[in-house]
Amino acid sequence: MTIRVIIVDDQAMVRAGFAALLSAQADIDVVGEAPDGRQGIEVSRSVHPDVVLMDVRMPEMDGLAAARELLNPPVAVVHLPKVLMLTTFDVDDYVYEALRAGASGFLLKDAPPADLIAAVRIVASGEALLAPSVTRRLIADFAQQRPARGRKDHSLRLRGLTPRETEVLELIARGLSNQEIADRLVVAEQTVKTHIGRVLSKLSLRDRAQAVIFAYESGLVAPGDASA
Repeated sequence: MTIRVIIVDDQAMVRAGFAALLSAQADIDVVGEAPDGRQGIEVSRSVHPDVVLMDVRMPEMDGLAAARELLNPPVAVVHLPKVLMLTTFDVDDYVYEALRAGASGFLLKDAPPADLIAAVRIVASGEALLAPSVTRRLIADFAQQRPARGRKDHSLRLRGLTPRETEVLELIARGLSNQEIADRLVVAEQTVKTHIGRVLSKLSLRDRAQAVIFAYESGLVAPGDASA
């Protein structure tokens, strides 16, 4: 299956470079681009991409506002693309908010080309781009700096999980992959996927990215805890 992608970035050279790189892949088709968030929303709702590569800082409408509109659309809009934020270290605060809004992850704009290609494939497959250690550190950092949002409510929702599901959620938040979780718990990887599906359903979370945010904000995982 071909992955349909649009690129939203205010720099024409960046859009052209990313488009050339991604279009060269047999399984990726760049179907549109836009120079700001507002036009990005219009293009997305017109061509229905699988993945939106969204820059954070742009004129007219920034990437955070655009991501919110794409991922929480009016009732009449049924298409929900995956959103992959493109950023630099100095705008991580916005990225954290984008993850809370439902973005599937983020990638540094100076990442190697192979990382961009892999990121598009990962996000398109339904996974969250949370493996890089920098992502885990930044999420933990912002969870620590901010007052807990709805921690009491989160704690009540946690009670609906079984002990094993709670354990799986904690390991997700620590950055372990499905296979690593399976190895840690001595179960099959498919069993881990089943647990993750139940966790997302019970907590009304969209994907793995929101599960990580929930784990930190509920206090299940403390910022600065060592992974693995």
